[in-house]
Amino acid sequence: MNASVAPHSTSQYSTRIYGEDAPLFAEMVQRFLQQEVEPYFEQWEADHQVPRQLWNTLGEAGLLGVDLPEAYGGSGAEFEISQLICEEISRQGFGGVGSGYNIHANIVMPYILHIGTEAQKQQWLPKMASGEVVGAIAMTEPGAGSDLAALRTRAEKVPEGWKINGSKIFITNGLLADMVIVCAKTDPQAGAKGVSLFLVDASLPGFSKGKGIHKIGQHSSDTAELFFEDLIVPEDALLGELNKGFVYLMQELPRERLGVASQALGAMEGALQLTLDYVQERKAFGQRIGDFQNTRFKLAEVKAQIELGRAYFNQCMQRYSEGAMSATDAATLKLMLSEMQCKTIDECLQLFGGYGYTTEYPISRFYVDARIQTIYAGTSEIMKEVIARSLLGR
Repeated sequence: MNASVAPHSTSQYSTRIYGEDAPLFAEMVQRFLQQEVEPYFEQWEADHQVPRQLWNTLGEAGLLGVDLPEAYGGSGAEFEISQLICEEISRQGFGGVGSGYNIHANIVMPYILHIGTEAQKQQWLPKMASGEVVGAIAMTEPGAGSDLAALRTRAEKVPEGWKINGSKIFITNGLLADMVIVCAKTDPQAGAKGVSLFLVDASLPGFSKGKGIHKIGQHSSDTAELFFEDLIVPEDALLGELNKGFVYLMQELPRERLGVASQALGAMEGALQLTLDYVQERKAFGQRIGDFQNTRFKLAEVKAQIELGRAYFNQCMQRYSEGAMSATDAATLKLMLSEMQCKTIDECLQLFGGYGYTTEYPISRFYVDARIQTIYAGTSEIMKEVIARSLLGR
């Protein structure tokens, strides 16, 4: 399978939304992907793991934490550029790399930047920007996904700091992570209001990692189970205020879901281009598949969906930059674009016929990589509940 699947146009990155430097950043990301990812991606997919060196290479290229202040190792670019990078990785068909990148650079680093103390920022952010430290965030547990009140991982105050016991599952970057933001109960009687966040060094005694979890898609995104057994972290490992974890999670959700939406947009753009190329070459009944009215209508519907999705995405990007993007906006965006991604890529695959169901054609990877988008970062059902509560005043 050819890993590079999308053309190298940057026209979708409006300078009005992404800034004047967007075309240059997009071209730089494309060159990086061609040189450092494309030649090796099939092997990474087979290995179910990206190599640790990729993170160092991303850091050397200046692609980690691009919107961090220069004082913490970033480039001081606008946050929109980080979304552009997520989108471009997915548009090129490297969904597993995109999810790992989104967690590290678009979720974990902003948590520390927005909530952390100056000492925590200095300790972790420069190393994350260089790729020396790989980040992950650990919320989901075997018995608790979106329901934070059901968390069983506990952090107990002890003279040395905090003692953490419990486990997490489905943690992106879990195998390679050097530092993990761990959500734990610090007040077991307070439900979701008793959750705190901790910056946990993965090399500490009591921290262990399970085997990588093999998934139906995004194979190169390492996903693991994590275990904490009498893990002692220092007092200053607490991220933000005690028992304010739920508040912080809600505060950071808009950016997390923007990242998921940017991946969806990129994947849809890439899948559409693959399909356009295929239907203009493949023939059936004496004519190109693209000459059939059904094909043209299906492609028109996909294009229209992408344009509508991008319009709302751009609107949310502007709201976020103004500090006005709400949790409902984020839920609406995540629901709409993740569901749209699955449906449009399914329509694209259908036009490939039997070839679309083979791993020889990259459209199949777009298809299986898309499926997780309606599940992680909040399932579609949870997104509907968030939207409904805003409507009904609950």
